[in-house]
Amino acid sequence: EVQLQASGGGLVQAGGSLRLSCAASGFTFDDYAIGWFRQAPGKEREGVSCISSSDGSTYFVDSVKGRFTISSDNAKNMVYLQMNSLKPEDTAVYYCAVKRGYRCHYYELEYDYWGKGTLVTVSS
Repeated sequence: EVQLQASGGGLVQAGGSLRLSCAASGFTFDDYAIGWFRQAPGKEREGVSCISSSDGSTYFVDSVKGRFTISSDNAKNMVYLQMNSLKPEDTAVYYCAVKRGYRCHYYELEYDYWGKGTLVTVSS
């Protein structure tokens, strides 16, 4: 059974940091990409970051570039999203998801499995 579990959300003041974790297990894709998405209140879900299994290439949406980093620990089947210099507009439920194929993108329909989200609230 494929399982993805995002954790690490919480309440933080603007300018603060949080590290989200995504525990992934049960999938046997030879090549895959893991993406982080978020959905703010009243808004559509959007892609935030992605990491490819092929070479560890990372990608970020413009609004988080320079503030967020993504990394993986393959031995632990974990992916992390380090979020620094948080802004109130980063407030959202954050989800991790996995897709077959190493190519990173944010087309949600091509992601095969999703975890339950974790809430990040940034106060001003």
